[in-house]
Amino acid sequence: MIEKKKSFGNEEVAILVGLIQKDQTEQQVIEYLDELEFLAETAGAKSVKRFTQKMAHPDSKTFLGKGKLEEIKNYILLKGNITIVIFDDELSGAQIINIEKAIGMKSIDRSDLILDIFASRAKTAQAKTQVELAQYQYILPRLKGMWKHLERQGGGVGTRGPGETEIETDRRIVKDKIALLRKRLVDIDRQSFTQRKERGEFIRVALVGYTNVGKSTLMNVLSKSEVFAENKLFATLDTTTRKVVFEQTPFLLSDTVGFIRKLPHHLVESFKSTLDEVREADILLHVVDISHTQYEEQLAVVNKTLVELKCADKPVITIFNKMDRFEANTFDEWLEDDVKVEILRELKERWQEETKGNCVFVSATEKRNLDGLRQTILNKVREIYQIRYPYKAEYFY
Repeated sequence: MIEKKKSFGNEEVAILVGLIQKDQTEQQVIEYLDELEFLAETAGAKSVKRFTQKMAHPDSKTFLGKGKLEEIKNYILLKGNITIVIFDDELSGAQIINIEKAIGMKSIDRSDLILDIFASRAKTAQAKTQVELAQYQYILPRLKGMWKHLERQGGGVGTRGPGETEIETDRRIVKDKIALLRKRLVDIDRQSFTQRKERGEFIRVALVGYTNVGKSTLMNVLSKSEVFAENKLFATLDTTTRKVVFEQTPFLLSDTVGFIRKLPHHLVESFKSTLDEVREADILLHVVDISHTQYEEQLAVVNKTLVELKCADKPVITIFNKMDRFEANTFDEWLEDDVKVEILRELKERWQEETKGNCVFVSATEKRNLDGLRQTILNKVREIYQIRYPYKAEYFY
């Protein structure tokens, strides 16, 4: 068993570090660090300072240049209350060791931070197993130097092979644990598949989108249920499914885990069973936070992930949520009403064209245009019923 790391606490004070590489602009990295700060806040760490450096590519040994590491070290010594340094890019085990030696401070990367959040959010046996598997997969290539030892399961005589080093033993323990967790997930997947099969001949609709775009809030509004929702990243890890009926037409609506840029690959792999709800859905509701300054990039991240999940060919309704915030951010008190109308008209026309008419503009919190959203979903659900279960469809009108 690997000794569990403690989750972040309220006492954590963080420095954030980003690298501006040759294919990135300074503004992009600032926005990435904004998201990293939100991730740190979600984990319970307060960010007090940011450091960036322009480099064509990361240093293979220390990620940053020696001068920048010295600058970070001096700031830590000056402040005296820094407890952690968080890097926005994935670090190797050797880089983590060298960085910590250079600055004298615990350092983690974005993947480790996301894993910490997932670990704190996991509630069901499935989510806990998925997160634990992802943690071990993250640790495996970083074992060298990261751990002085792992607790031996049944230690004592016979635990080491002839000439086997401590790191090799640690690696074998982790690999055995990964194999065990994968087997456990297969059993959980089998149970989940059986539960999904027992849902009968219902059209399945799944909410997808970037994390913190309002999927759970929309789930609550559309299904009249109480699904956990808050203004933090990854508030939802476990898939929640509810039966919904619009004008005598029933369907199943599922809320799923949010996506994010630079999502660790092993985390996606571990959560494949949760993402089966997306794969098996008949219709995807792609929720977008249109008030976010980078909403187009977030939309692209989700579309790329859907391609990776082989779901890009499914019918998609794009829901541009948080229109109230978009208007508050875009319109000032001096703007003429006819100008506001023109801005909204151009925005809607653009996305109507890009989504081939499959989009709706709403505000879930203010319940704006929810009737329009319900009608759009209903039309698409009935269309699929008519094709797949025509003998049922006649009862839904």
